Amino acid sequence: MKILLTGATGYIGKRLLPALIDKGHQVVCCVRDKNRFPAEGIYAHPAISLFEADFTKEITGSEQIADIDAAYYLIHSMSSNVTDFEKLEETSARNFNKLIAQTSARQVIYLGGIANEDHLSKHLASRKKVEEILHEGAAPLTALRAGIIVGSGSASFEIIRDLVEKLPVMITPKWLNTPHQPIAIRNVIDYLTGVLMREDTFNKTFDIGGPDIITYRQMLLRLAEVRGLKRYIWTVPVMTPRLSSYWLYFVTSTSYKLAVNLVNSMKIEVVAKDNMLEKMLNIYPVSYREAVELAFQKIMQNDVISSWKDSLSSSYEDNSLLEHIHVPEFGVYKDIREKEISGSSDRVLENIWAIGGERGWYYGDWLWHIRGFLDKLLGGVGLRRGRTHPTHINTGDTLDFWRVLAADKKNKRLLLYAEMKLPGEAWLEFSIIKKHGREYLRQTATYRPKGLLGRAYWYVVLPFHFFVFDGMATNITR
Repeated sequence: MKILLTGATGYIGKRLLPALIDKGHQVVCCVRDKNRFPAEGIYAHPAISLFEADFTKEITGSEQIADIDAAYYLIHSMSSNVTDFEKLEETSARNFNKLIAQTSARQVIYLGGIANEDHLSKHLASRKKVEEILHEGAAPLTALRAGIIVGSGSASFEIIRDLVEKLPVMITPKWLNTPHQPIAIRNVIDYLTGVLMREDTFNKTFDIGGPDIITYRQMLLRLAEVRGLKRYIWTVPVMTPRLSSYWLYFVTSTSYKLAVNLVNSMKIEVVAKDNMLEKMLNIYPVSYREAVELAFQKIMQNDVISSWKDSLSSSYEDNSLLEHIHVPEFGVYKDIREKEISGSSDRVLENIWAIGGERGWYYGDWLWHIRGFLDKLLGGVGLRRGRTHPTHINTGDTLDFWRVLAADKKNKRLLLYAEMKLPGEAWLEFSIIKKHGREYLRQTATYRPKGLLGRAYWYVVLPFHFFVFDGMATNITR
């Protein structure tokens, strides 16, 4: 079958794509920015093609997708804005309906959130509204509603992991006692692929969940058990949603806007009212503890397929990579370092490709951490996003508070764009060049200031750049 997959570069989309390819389907990946789509591994499969579209705007139909059999709607705007994501989600859903009406699609599959309470958070209410809009579309809708998704790289899992691994003692808000029904990512993929073109699921909505109904507090403690950690948790009734959001923001790697929307949803009981689909598809749900153990196995094996941090929603602004792919030459300040490579240039390239995350920045890591802490205080992303894989980099990935604009290993070039809070814009580029028959590492920091404050900032940090950038280039070439 020919399938349209929206949200193909998102957390769920990157997990679903290999499963669809394994089943022999032809997949058209709908992406807003083709430059963010990986170009190696499974993503280079001949059964995969790309269709560029921004669903916040009206989209013209294309012959490329006119003959699709089914479509997955995995677009999610929750973390793009604290207040306006409902409008963005509604607009995207309506534009999706218009596009599908121009195709031969016989089914639309949507993954939303469990919404069985009378009073829902903005996030869950928005998810439910999107489902209602998709039901109005030309193709029959199969809607799956899930709670917390547990898997390596998922936002909920990474937040719970951050809290457990960093805080031996936690004073927490009372919403930690709210019941939830988490589900393992592998079961989510089982359901998404299982309902494909099953007519007995057309125009129906199904709650999906794991076998455990537990509180957030129990989730934290069970993850601590898996990690062999002793943790103490006390809940207090006086912590407001805003204070809870700041608490999550500073302790974990989440952005503030995502923390706000998550906290508002965490106060709502999210329990499946039924799970008849489990029997229909012969799916055996994985327990919460087993899902956590499987997630850590993937992390230890460096086999994390996708991470919420690599979504642009983890940035403080939802920037298009295309806007910054060309580094400006005029009206900028530059710091250029060239170091001769005395050993293997391949080893130097591997050092470049391993930068950031647990390995660090090769010089003055404590200064980078101070800068990351200051960025958090200013409402930025900080350093805690790390990186998804210790040695592999794809365009669109995060590296601490940088975004990968270009990762061209063949031509020995890595270009990063700063997503930290700055009175300007900054790029950091690494490349290996040849001069006079010798190979050199060229490391270029480019800064485009905004106003007088931006210019003052450059000169204030210039002394630190002298030591940090020179030391970093020197150590990369060793």
